[in-house]
Amino acid sequence: MADTNDLLRQQLGNAQVIIYVTGDGAQTSLDCYAVHFPVQTVVTNLDIDNNTGTDANLHQTYPAGTMLYLNVTAITISSGLAILYKN
Repeated sequence: MADTNDLLRQQLGNAQVIIYVTGDGAQTSLDCYAVHFPVQTVVTNLDIDNNTGTDANLHQTYPAGTMLYLNVTAITISSGLAILYKN
């Protein structure tokens, strides 16, 4: 990313997104820099790259409006909605 203006454009929807809803099955082989949960969402699997801890700590219920800036490589939800921002 060249500068903060590029980042702002990405955050405002200039990036390609994946809209992932309950029932879509596991999303794998992803290369995403962020995930947004516009409604309360139960995450049963969330894999991230360059992690020094355990991904299992991220398997939880996220309140509506949560935005995670992580290098997401896979995600599974049991309820809710996730918008994944692709690199």
